[in-house]
Amino acid sequence: MQFLPLFLMGNPDDPNAGIINLVFLGAIFLVFYLFIIRPQSKRQKEIKEQVEGMKKGDKVVTSSGIIGIVDKIEENEFLLDIDSGTKLRMLKSAVTDVNPHKKDKD
Repeated sequence: MQFLPLFLMGNPDDPNAGIINLVFLGAIFLVFYLFIIRPQSKRQKEIKEQVEGMKKGDKVVTSSGIIGIVDKIEENEFLLDIDSGTKLRMLKSAVTDVNPHKKDKD
């Protein structure tokens, strides 16, 4: 496997070898941006908008996997009703989804 490092370096006599390497690195960065960075930032923006628009009665999922109905909203936290009479005070930053397959409480 001694030919692999030489293959990646390109032909040292070729004046375009450096440019080809830069184009290759740019293509790798573009792929990472399009398939990893951009979708993740879009998802974070959507979640932030959902949390800002959250209101009493919305069904939410937290980062710890707790599913419940929003009972009261304050500045940075909210009261989550997870069962009849069982409520948790949680930070808004813990919300990962708002209104996931919402069903009315019986």
